[in-house]
Amino acid sequence: MPASSPSASPYNHLGNNDGKNLDTPKTFRSKEISKANVVDDMVESNSILYPDPAKDHPDHCIVIKYMPYVGDSKRALDEYTCSIFMGGTQTLVIHNTCEDSLLASPLILDLCILAELMDRVEVGVDGRFEKMHAVLSILSYFLKAPAVPEGTPVVNALFRQEQCIENTLRALIGLAPQNNMLLQHKLTRPIFE
Repeated sequence: MPASSPSASPYNHLGNNDGKNLDTPKTFRSKEISKANVVDDMVESNSILYPDPAKDHPDHCIVIKYMPYVGDSKRALDEYTCSIFMGGTQTLVIHNTCEDSLLASPLILDLCILAELMDRVEVGVDGRFEKMHAVLSILSYFLKAPAVPEGTPVVNALFRQEQCIENTLRALIGLAPQNNMLLQHKLTRPIFE
């Protein structure tokens, strides 16, 4: 493996209907494409780490197997390999066993609540108020491949997605955005007291 080319290999055992449905080649292919698109978006949106996307694109192999025995559990083994100092490599392997539906339920509730809230928002533009676009890129925090209006930059960085939601909600109640610079505390004399 070239030192500049990271890799990711998620391997999943699913026992519920999600696993059963993904056991068919056509459905699995759809899932494989959506997961691969996340990697493509990540590479495309980060020209510093990936200056030549064709050459620097990470290896990415997705394996999902239906295992009725695990029931609603999702058993995942994720392996990430990246370059480190002096051409070395580091591999991080994570084993995760979780109850898939119990993890998804609160996310679905948050997704619905946030979508409903954003439906109420109107933004002042050129002296008139406009409703938010029905396809909310703000929801990308909850989804692998959210639909976004044409021309919307895709952000596949969890911290930036979370910051977008927080700053949007802060703006709705009249607070300034958080930028985490804390510049006022990095000078020799205090400012913004």
